[in-house]
Amino acid sequence: MTLVIFLFLLAGLAEIGGGYLIWLSLRDGYPWYWGVLGGVALALYGVIATFQTFPSFGRVYAAYGGVFIVLSILWGWGIDKKTPDFYDWIGALICIFGVSVMLWGPRH
Repeated sequence: MTLVIFLFLLAGLAEIGGGYLIWLSLRDGYPWYWGVLGGVALALYGVIATFQTFPSFGRVYAAYGGVFIVLSILWGWGIDKKTPDFYDWIGALICIFGVSVMLWGPRH
């Protein structure tokens, strides 16, 4: 379970960080190579996700979507200094609960 969580976090940082670097390059006037580095990070995100041990691509990516939402809220709070409100946290908890059901729910 520790590896699952680590890989989701690493993939999330690569995806959000990559998207953020492209955002900075295209919208905030940062140098073009920030955008290129963002593209590399986004490609790494795609590779990192393949290391998950779950056999179903769809299930892994669906579960990762919930993790992505939580990480995005935390990124906005820590990097963009946009404090999440009560509804952000409730939504994040719902997502994490849903991810847990999808990944670890009993199956036949």
